[in-house]
Amino acid sequence: MAALEKITIGINTNHPLTVSRLGYGTMRLTGEGVWGDPPNRPEALEVLKTAIASGVNFLDTADYYGEDITNKLIKEALYPYTNDLVICTKVGATRKPDKSWVPFNTPDNLRTAIENNLRTLQIEQVQLVHLRMMPYRQASYEEMLDAMFAMQQEGKILHVGLSNVTREELEQGLQHGPIASVENIYGYHQRGTLIEAHGETHGGGEVLDLCEQHQIPLIPFFSLHTALPKAGEDKLSELAQKYGVSTAQMNIAWLLHKSPWILPIPGTSQVSHLKENIAAADIKLTLEDMAFLD
Repeated sequence: MAALEKITIGINTNHPLTVSRLGYGTMRLTGEGVWGDPPNRPEALEVLKTAIASGVNFLDTADYYGEDITNKLIKEALYPYTNDLVICTKVGATRKPDKSWVPFNTPDNLRTAIENNLRTLQIEQVQLVHLRMMPYRQASYEEMLDAMFAMQQEGKILHVGLSNVTREELEQGLQHGPIASVENIYGYHQRGTLIEAHGETHGGGEVLDLCEQHQIPLIPFFSLHTALPKAGEDKLSELAQKYGVSTAQMNIAWLLHKSPWILPIPGTSQVSHLKENIAAADIKLTLEDMAFLD
């Protein structure tokens, strides 16, 4: 396997973070419904260790995965952390005992979530925190941004990012302070807003050009969840067959070739799938391949 390419988070700040341009999203390490312990705890720990050993040094987590499950697994598997490891978390949501997802985004809520992440990960500062926009808000966007940047001034947060944001929200955030990254849903078959029963999930296609303009990494979530071909739309599978790889691997390759400012974080609970995902970074698509897909 060739060395993973690099990308810089917070490139225009005094504290840039350079990481491999293929990260790992930890959500799949939890039990069913993103709740509770993993069914195979030893393999979950091995997934984390294998990711780091393979050159991945960007992990995406949240204290409401589990709850607290992924943070505790990260600590158990990797603490003390290597100097180049960047752990990114999200705030703005929490879970109820019925496993529902609810807003947790007043200024006090956000502070509580940050303190919880610091405690469960056993760190003194979170290197990157995404403020997750939920369908229902308990505070204004301005109040939420103020709270995030206040905690940055206090040293609890190094970089502030945004998640599930519209183009207008990203523009407003950029006027408010330095936005280091954006985490929106994005994949070959899902680039725009996804309308679901519980609200809208905003796509990376809405903000990619703005991210590129400001040199802000776009971190796609659910990129593999949305990678399966739809009826009459199977070019990804066709090209995957040409290269002798899986459709999921081709989706990762497409993301890596789509823009140098995309930082994929494919998640899995299996070591074998993790290795396949990382191997996708070695797929070299031609301009003709990208034209065929796009």
